[in-house]
Amino acid sequence: MRIFVLALEGLFDSGLTTMLDAFMMANSLACATGMRSAGFDITVAGMRPQVHTQLGMQVPVRDMTGAPAPDWVVLPALNRTTAEALVPVLGRDDVVDALAALRAWRSGGARIAAACTGTFVLAESGLLDGGEATTTWWLSPLFRQRYPKVHLDAHRIVVPSGSVLTAGAALSHLDLALWLIRNNSPELAALVARYLVFDARLSQSAYAISDHLSHSDPLVERFDRWVREHLDAAITLDAAADALATSKRTLTRRLNEVLGKTPVEYIQDLRIERAVHLLKTSKLTVDRIAEQVGYADGVTLRTLLRRRIGKGVRELRSS
Repeated sequence: MRIFVLALEGLFDSGLTTMLDAFMMANSLACATGMRSAGFDITVAGMRPQVHTQLGMQVPVRDMTGAPAPDWVVLPALNRTTAEALVPVLGRDDVVDALAALRAWRSGGARIAAACTGTFVLAESGLLDGGEATTTWWLSPLFRQRYPKVHLDAHRIVVPSGSVLTAGAALSHLDLALWLIRNNSPELAALVARYLVFDARLSQSAYAISDHLSHSDPLVERFDRWVREHLDAAITLDAAADALATSKRTLTRRLNEVLGKTPVEYIQDLRIERAVHLLKTSKLTVDRIAEQVGYADGVTLRTLLRRRIGKGVRELRSS
């Protein structure tokens, strides 16, 4: 399998090295064990003669813009962790050149993968339009606003969609690499994961900080704060809208735009989030915790927790 890893100026150091280590380990283990594998022919490509990581290390790159399309092009993250820092970089000259190169490689038959903030570069190219994708969880509100034609599911860690593949936050670079290895040889991917002492993650949801996401919009932030203050009681959309001096329609629209959720879904997420926290940090029974998060009994809470775990398992198997 021929792979171009596209290194752009200021890329995330461990994002690049994690993927390269995973592919090289796959080649080494396949050779050492006699396991059948097509192998991974890796080229680190660049849009400029010199590329440096965020920490200042120079990356040896090759200009592959005129080369035949590989099997895959992989985009590691740019090390920009806020919207204010990331958005200007998307208009940088080398990034604009990369967008044209990505479209050309895709036209030539290559499939494209990206992780973390690299998904923004891929989305800028238009190659994600109409398909499904994930991205780094804390920048998901920006992604939704900037790329409304992409069906974003920021809960998932890896999302294959046609000819593209996206992965979530920083260490999801390894999830992406293992997906590509698994696509070649499931047995080899399992072996690489063992050598790297890597456990599959079911979802980004366990790591996402809902309070952080809600701060990206004033109305959503106020809704988040009000719901948290009333989690132990019955909550209706009418009551929330009245308390926030807005309409149900406006509240629903803003939550969908920022978080990709309905108010009911977000309230449920906050209740489960607090319930899981109490299960980990207190000695309260499930029935008592259910009361504190607004459920009449522990049966409902247990059902929701099992459903959440089951969904994560199904997403892992589908990836």
